[in-house]
Amino acid sequence: MGPARATSSKARRRSDAAPGLLWHAGWVLAIAATMGVLAARGLPSMGPEMLALAAGGAGALLGAGLSRLGKRGQLSAVLTWGLAGAAACHLTGGVAGPLAAWCLAPAAAAAIFRGRQILALGAATALAAAAVSTLDGLLLQLPQASPQAAPWLGLLALGTIALGFGAGLIGVEGSLGRDSRRKARADQVLQILDRQPLLLATLDRSGRVISAVGAPVGIYAPAQLEGRSLGLLVAEPDLPALAEALHAAARDRGASVYVSPPDDPDGWLEIALRTGEDGTLVAAVRDARDQLVRERRLEAARLSADQQNAGKSRFLANMSHELRTPLNAIMGFSDIMRQRLFGPLGDRYAEYAELIHESGTHLLELINDVLDMSKIEAERFELAIEHFDARDAVQAVLRLMRGQADRAGVNLRGVLPIGPLPAEADRRALKQIALNLISNALKFTPRGGAVTVTVQGDGDVLELVVADSGVGIAPDDLVRLGRPFEQAGDAEQRQAGSGLGLSLVRAFARLHNGEMTVESEMGHGTTVTVRMPVLVPAEAEAQPPRWRQQG
Repeated sequence: MGPARATSSKARRRSDAAPGLLWHAGWVLAIAATMGVLAARGLPSMGPEMLALAAGGAGALLGAGLSRLGKRGQLSAVLTWGLAGAAACHLTGGVAGPLAAWCLAPAAAAAIFRGRQILALGAATALAAAAVSTLDGLLLQLPQASPQAAPWLGLLALGTIALGFGAGLIGVEGSLGRDSRRKARADQVLQILDRQPLLLATLDRSGRVISAVGAPVGIYAPAQLEGRSLGLLVAEPDLPALAEALHAAARDRGASVYVSPPDDPDGWLEIALRTGEDGTLVAAVRDARDQLVRERRLEAARLSADQQNAGKSRFLANMSHELRTPLNAIMGFSDIMRQRLFGPLGDRYAEYAELIHESGTHLLELINDVLDMSKIEAERFELAIEHFDARDAVQAVLRLMRGQADRAGVNLRGVLPIGPLPAEADRRALKQIALNLISNALKFTPRGGAVTVTVQGDGDVLELVVADSGVGIAPDDLVRLGRPFEQAGDAEQRQAGSGLGLSLVRAFARLHNGEMTVESEMGHGTTVTVRMPVLVPAEAEAQPPRWRQQG
């Protein structure tokens, strides 16, 4: 039972108990008032009138307590009222006495408590009390109420019994009102269920429909399914799937299955099953044709996009491979010319050879970036895992970039720990990460600025931080960074690269189960942090290189 239902049940019980409490309280107050009046008129406190009133008061108090103990308590309260009424009648002259009406007290109590069993017991107890009082009057010499007390006792008896039946009438009226409202709500819920687009049915464990509401399915209206198998809605080849779903729902409290209707082989129905608290199954049946069509279109679009992306990656990989062969020849011959290996060369031609070699080197770097990214996107990139000191890889990049930093007038500084940083990672990937980050930082840092490269260990995490004092990155550009071929900065700065630097850094970090974060503010520089869990204990023995396949 849910909290809302429990709260509603408690409120209903309090409402049902209100008339009974009203009657018992009124009864006790009326008896107390009558006893006060009789005492004021000089009646003895132990006379039959006072004892009769005490019996009635005791019945009221016991009845009030018992009525709060549920149905059994109410049955006991009715019997208590019978005994109290009979005792009071016996003490005041029987059925001819002024308290004869109290023989009807059990019937009044039953009218308040309601229920067929209680009403039957109340009527029987009232008749028994009246019969006992009649026999007492015939067979015994009963005490008689004094003429001074008789009018007050008669008024009390009629008033309290009238109060009881009046309280019962109020309770019946309230119950009828609640029943009417409950029926109206139930009718409203049924109307909503009949108008909603699903077929809702309760089933037994074999799949037989107990009741059904909602939309028709195929040629079957909900009422036509009651007492018949839910399999009427399912094509014969799909009946085993429905049986398995029914078994799974009974076992796991829920299941769903897609089936074809018998009159439409191209249609689809979704049957969702849930197990109720009483062990019955609830089925929701809906037409799933449109949903499955949309899902198939989305899946086809996804497969097409994946194929196109894979084709693009294969094309870039093949193109990059084909370009590297002639480019290596150009760089080789230009290197021979600039080193004057075959004799002297004019200064202008030597300058041309230097420009050819620099341009070829730059183009080769771009091609390598494109090749690496295409392999990563095609999930064909392999990490060559080896054991090495991470400081050595970063120091090698710092030495390589020192000349470029000097020519740009930028102070390039490395902050590395004194002790080794033993790592198990792809050495080339780590160097490429450092190279791309430092190259980007130098590109966006004006003359006189500084680039600081910090390497440190944090448990098993290698942290590489490259911070520059450059122009910073605009918020709009910051969102796009890390995507392939996306660049920040002005047109002149964008012409200096392919837009793959940071995307490769992020990809290499993720291949090592790491991450890359970028923090930047316009005019205050940029800080890029790469964290990868690749560090190993310093005492670990060097391992031979091994390969880790991407994905």
